[in-house]
Amino acid sequence: MATLNLPVDGMTCGGCARTVEKKLAGMPGVAKVTVDLDGKRATIDYDAAAAAPETFANAVHQLGFEVPA
Repeated sequence: MATLNLPVDGMTCGGCARTVEKKLAGMPGVAKVTVDLDGKRATIDYDAAAAAPETFANAVHQLGFEVPA
């Protein structure tokens, strides 16, 4: 199991955080997601053999949020 701390910009409320959490939690290989609105990040526990960090960043972008480099 791998853990990724993914920075997420553009979340302004709990609804935004829940949207990001729901999207990431539904992705293949994801075991657990915690979104920290104040810290502007999502912590993702995932199976590295089933998912890649780039797929998480792309999913966040699709929702309209930014993942800073």
